[in-house]
Amino acid sequence: MSETRPSPSPARRTALLVAAAVAVVAWGLDQLTKWWVVSTLSLGEEIAVLDPVLSWRFHLNPGAAFSLGTDHTWLFTLIMVVVLTVVVVNSRRLGGSWLWTLGLGGLAGGIAGNLTDRLFRPPSFGEGEVVDFIAVPHFAIFNIADSFIVCSMIGICAMLVFGLEMDGRRTRDDEED
Repeated sequence: MSETRPSPSPARRTALLVAAAVAVVAWGLDQLTKWWVVSTLSLGEEIAVLDPVLSWRFHLNPGAAFSLGTDHTWLFTLIMVVVLTVVVVNSRRLGGSWLWTLGLGGLAGGIAGNLTDRLFRPPSFGEGEVVDFIAVPHFAIFNIADSFIVCSMIGICAMLVFGLEMDGRRTRDDEED
């Protein structure tokens, strides 16, 4: 006899669908903007957007943030696959927290955007260079995927600090005896 698994609650099902939608939107925006940059700018070209605080500058990044580890691109690809898997698996715990739903969806979409570059851009599968183009003074050049990753992680850290669980419950460190 086979065991039947209980179907997820409507709240959990909705949270999963919303997280997936956020991930697809984040991935789509990232890939669309990268396509625009690659098809309209030359490598290294810069266009002032809000001079002097924002410009588009086409850059290919074989490394991680701030171009660290440029000789270990394959390692970043493996890390992204592992982290994306952890995010997707943990998404099954979503329930009553829209903040967690948005955070995990944005994180998954951002990781998927940069992972797409690593897998399918030159120089080779798994070692592709990430397209970066958002430039602000005295800072790294980044992309839409990076923005989703950073904003999502800030939100997730805040939720952890303030004790908001993925299912919407709040934890308290100062529980009464």
